[in-house]
Amino acid sequence: MPSARSQAARRVALISMAVGGTLAVLKIGTGWIGGSKSVLADGFEAAGDVVASGVVLFGLAVASRPPDKNHPYGHGRLETLSGFLVGLLLAVSGAVIALTSMIGVGERHPPPASYSALPLILSVVVKSGLTVWKFHHAGLTRSDGLRADAWNDSVDILSGLIALAALGLTLYDPGRFLAADHYGGLGVGLIVVYLGARVMRETGLSLIDTMPGDAAIDEIRRVAAAVPGAYRVEKCYARKTGFQYHVDLHLEVDAALTVRESHNIAGEVRRRVKKDLDWVADVLVHIEPSRD
Repeated sequence: MPSARSQAARRVALISMAVGGTLAVLKIGTGWIGGSKSVLADGFEAAGDVVASGVVLFGLAVASRPPDKNHPYGHGRLETLSGFLVGLLLAVSGAVIALTSMIGVGERHPPPASYSALPLILSVVVKSGLTVWKFHHAGLTRSDGLRADAWNDSVDILSGLIALAALGLTLYDPGRFLAADHYGGLGVGLIVVYLGARVMRETGLSLIDTMPGDAAIDEIRRVAAAVPGAYRVEKCYARKTGFQYHVDLHLEVDAALTVRESHNIAGEVRRRVKKDLDWVADVLVHIEPSRD
């Protein structure tokens, strides 16, 4: 059964797809009819957002499956992988947007219609709200895919402003700045490429088992060491498996304790860490005799 974190993240992704799809249709239609390369580029970027949110949604759905025989750590890595695929999709789509925006840059043609700016203004306002909302839920759910989607929306604001500025220049003086609309589309594409590379880097770090920050490790050590009978946490490792972390730690106890007594202390450490730190999925405790 999907967890509360997974359900919340999936709900955000679904709403994002609906909003993004509406904005994409508005911008592509307006850019095509109004003859604006920058608006059209921003519209195709918005359409890519819908596909990206769909990839995130798929990853969230699969990641919510419980552990099984072949996947004892669960399926959470698929959620992180979906975030990586979002980054790859963004990088490729950004390159395509940049190249197509420069087609016909030196040709003379009628300037774009002034109403082409309306969907850009609407997009900046809506995406600002979506970005804050997604980052908030990404923090609550610890979702790499949702965080990647939030970064996507945050750059949408910047790309929308660039497209708006380029279109404004063209409308202000078509004789001098007719090509500005094309360069606006180029700017949008390059920003999307940069974002895609950043998202791939961040999610890639999780896929190669990069340790969490020192503050998180110190928190695990603190909770484990507070259990009666636990002398010291010698080693502590953690790796992210979707929404949560799996922890491996070496715990020193009195060398004179029996196996059963040591086992009971290890069990209490595992229970306490999972209870106090909701971002920890499970803990594997290795008992060692204290040097003191």
